[in-house]
Amino acid sequence: MFLCESAPKGSRYRVNAARDVDIGQNAVQNYILQKNNYFALNVLTNSVGTKYSEMILDRELDREEEQEVTLLLTAVDGGNPQRSGTAVIKITVLDANDNAPVFSQAVYDATLPENSPVDTVVVTVSATDADEGVNGKVTYEFSGISDIAKQLFSLNEYTGEITVARNVDYEDETKFEMLIEGKDGYGLSSETKVVIDITDVNDNSPVIHINSLANPIPENLLPGKEVGIINVQDRDSENNRQVRSYYFCILEVISPFD
Repeated sequence: MFLCESAPKGSRYRVNAARDVDIGQNAVQNYILQKNNYFALNVLTNSVGTKYSEMILDRELDREEEQEVTLLLTAVDGGNPQRSGTAVIKITVLDANDNAPVFSQAVYDATLPENSPVDTVVVTVSATDADEGVNGKVTYEFSGISDIAKQLFSLNEYTGEITVARNVDYEDETKFEMLIEGKDGYGLSSETKVVIDITDVNDNSPVIHINSLANPIPENLLPGKEVGIINVQDRDSENNRQVRSYYFCILEVISPFD
């Protein structure tokens, strides 16, 4: 017997009547269903006086909990001595799409060095679905992502791999957050969050800014007086942006005798 796990409580399933060559009181008079977790039994009499039974679903089936249910049905006659016969009823529980995908993590944290090559795998998200077949096949897609991040990262809809699609520059953006949706074959879905921290690489040279290249300097200027400002900047971060300063002086002597 095949029953879908989505069958509602109270559903009735008629069982074929037992056969007894005797007649009258010596024929089948009752049915007994062995105690189980799902079904109760109702015994009825048809228009010609034959006893038959129907099983009533007393608790909803769950394929993810139990894929097959085995029942023992006993038919007894009214003779003396009383005789009986048994039948084993095997019920295969068919899947219904009653489970949404579940991600292995609520938040996936990843780090990525800037300038990583295209197709570098950043992180892989993974969701499982307790259903089977199409009901349990999970695909992935971006459900919340900025326009910039969508240009920089790709998502494999079948494997859940997030890879680099274009060059990522720490100096432009240091962190990306995005939402990934896992969806089964019939539309049940769930979400997870991905946080990607970009780490700095020493890929920028210091840039020197000089406020004035040629200021007149009086010949009697005292030592320690400011004659110009040199500003050195590096777009990298932390140790990569620390600049060693070197002081220098260029003295050009113009002789009145030349």
